[in-house]
Amino acid sequence: MEKASGSVAPDPAGEAGARRWVVLAVGLVAITAGCAFQYGLPYLIPGLRAGGLSLERAGLLVACPTVGLLLTTVAWGAAADRWGERLVLGAGLTLAGLALLGGSVVRDPVALGGCLVVAGAAGACVHAASGRLILGWFAAPERGLAMGIRQTGQPLGVALAALTLPPLSGTGPATALVFLGVLCVVAAGLVALLVTDPARPRRGDGGADGSPYRTPLLWRVHGVSGLLVVPQFAVATFGLAYLVDERAWPPAAAGQVLAVAQVGGVLARLGTGLWSDRVGSRLRPLRLLAVVIAVVVAGLCLTMVAGWALVVVVLVVAGAMVASPNGLAFTAVAEHAGPRWAGRALGIQNTVQNALASATPPVLAAVIAVTGYGPAFAGVVVFPLVAALLVPVTQERSTAAAARG
Repeated sequence: MEKASGSVAPDPAGEAGARRWVVLAVGLVAITAGCAFQYGLPYLIPGLRAGGLSLERAGLLVACPTVGLLLTTVAWGAAADRWGERLVLGAGLTLAGLALLGGSVVRDPVALGGCLVVAGAAGACVHAASGRLILGWFAAPERGLAMGIRQTGQPLGVALAALTLPPLSGTGPATALVFLGVLCVVAAGLVALLVTDPARPRRGDGGADGSPYRTPLLWRVHGVSGLLVVPQFAVATFGLAYLVDERAWPPAAAGQVLAVAQVGGVLARLGTGLWSDRVGSRLRPLRLLAVVIAVVVAGLCLTMVAGWALVVVVLVVAGAMVASPNGLAFTAVAEHAGPRWAGRALGIQNTVQNALASATPPVLAAVIAVTGYGPAFAGVVVFPLVAALLVPVTQERSTAAAARG
């Protein structure tokens, strides 16, 4: 494999082998910084409302980063394919940080929304570029674990937002946005100092220039991932509301239960990544996990309808399990797309997931308003069941056999 300018090929036994863990750590910091404001802004809602905004307008503001993310994730992936991960991560995080700092000084809600859209559009760089780093720096036998570590950035970012944004936004969002902006700029600095792009293949090597979308495997993985996002965001969005509304729990205590579930999600992502490395497959574990998620969500539905106290335990288990397959899907997409297409493919993957994630809360909220929590979650069970049927395990085996042949 040809070494591109500024690129290093992975060498597990040498200095480059040690460097890959530094690159992974910086990539984890980058995606944590991005996810803290992309998915953690709902924790600003009390501060925004204290500043005079209605719940509806506050809700629109905190959704703005996701709008920006949906617009640019594929483009950032294509840029990483073309110019490398270090440049894309550094530039995107710097722009996101500046946009958040700009949002901290504006007073008009429309201008603030514009800054948040720009921040989301710039910060979308972290999803494809950090995944490409793992594809290039880690060999297949340890790539699942590495991607699992990288995927913990989302729950870590949300947890960081949960701990910091409420106290920082007591009188308005300015201080919280400064914190988030500085976090992105610091992450960009770490990328510039410590990240080296992995080696890139020569054009024409092993059919690397051909589109991986000529077969349906990647499309099916994207579809499976989108379907599995529905139970993940259903539990994350409405778990706390259920405990408060139906079980009369104080919000602080309910938040602690959901925090335990987030920790379980981190451990689950690490465990499934290691499991996939051991069995030499990403999609066989993914299919089994889809079935397990369907069973767990069905149990959550049953305990909600029955009103059993056991529902709290099932909710924690569900919160951990619904987050478990994310790293497997991202690893499968990166590996099957190959180094020339990984950025674009990971961008498409993230766009599909975020589209379904954005649609889940309002649709499920409307269903809950009509049927209640238990029947609404019964409908959620359908999504992981369909996902299990769509996982292209047979195609993965055929691809692996062809590569060995």
